Amino acid sequence: MYWRKYWMFGAGLLLLFILFSPAESSANSKETYEVGNQVLNVREAPSRNANIIGTLSGSDTITVFQEKHGWVQTYYGGKEAWVAKHYLIPLTHSSQKSQSTRQSYNESATIQANGVRIRTGPGTDYRVIDIAAAGDTFQISGTDGEWHKIVLGNGSAGWVASWLTDFPAGGANSQAVPSPASAQTSNGSLSGLKIVVDPGHGGKDVGAIGLNGVHEKDLITSTAEYVAEELRRSGADVTLTRNGDYFVSLGRRSSISNTQAADAFISLHYNSFPILAANGIRTYYNSNGQTLAQQLQGSLASNLPLDNGGTHYGDYRVLRNTAAPAVLLELGFISNPNDLQEVQTPYYQSNAAQAITNGLKQYFN
Repeated sequence: MYWRKYWMFGAGLLLLFILFSPAESSANSKETYEVGNQVLNVREAPSRNANIIGTLSGSDTITVFQEKHGWVQTYYGGKEAWVAKHYLIPLTHSSQKSQSTRQSYNESATIQANGVRIRTGPGTDYRVIDIAAAGDTFQISGTDGEWHKIVLGNGSAGWVASWLTDFPAGGANSQAVPSPASAQTSNGSLSGLKIVVDPGHGGKDVGAIGLNGVHEKDLITSTAEYVAEELRRSGADVTLTRNGDYFVSLGRRSSISNTQAADAFISLHYNSFPILAANGIRTYYNSNGQTLAQQLQGSLASNLPLDNGGTHYGDYRVLRNTAAPAVLLELGFISNPNDLQEVQTPYYQSNAAQAITNGLKQYFN
């Protein structure tokens, strides 16, 4: 009797192991990602402070089983492991296109505008890895649709929109290529929507003062330019509450949004705190912006390297007096050395703009 009981118990455990083993989860997973052009740490928990248990490098692929706070769970050496999602390239989208749709070139392309973003893949959904200026020339190693794969200075690969170069997709004899704005907005999912972007502080109001005397207002001004550009490329009708370094009252900011009958109000800020350890991204909402806050915070946390500080109720006047769904974004702590190093780069600000745009698309669609 006893041996039969223990045998049945052991068989039950074996059955549970088979049913819920990682191999079965892998078979049911639909998300596959590729590591970009860097060495990526693999950790035992979804946190930058978790122990490193291994590394991945360029062209490695992983299967993802769940996502949490901007991290994705996979298996490494047969054990559960976590990787920061914003370094990964999704293979379930355009990167899985048949190789027959891609062409190879032995040509070069010269950038035709300043601030052109170089991405990890052929599309605006991919992460920005570099910024090019007008006159920069790159060797083309291939093309996918309207995007060129180029060779960067360090020998790694990147992707650039062909319409921003002197070599449009299809070669030099191609028909006229639409301008960057019309090419992106014709199918933009934010078309017809009025978005008010509110660069916080300005002029005599410098906002927070971070390490090395960095003023919040200056970082906000440059970030707002990226955000406005990205939203317009997606078809949005964008209004900035200030276009330079000058003071605008809180009442005036809300009034601009209400007069425009805006569909959404996005106030941009950077945070500060006396304790250096305070860090991460936070999104605040008032009476009518909670759902928008959740969408934006989720998109920011998934695409930026800073910690996810979550969404919070905030009784801010600029939110309280605005009729449109309104949020206030704190995009990092300029009082934290790591956050400050990140947020000062054009890569961070550009990726933040893309994350905000994607969050708005998810909210409205």
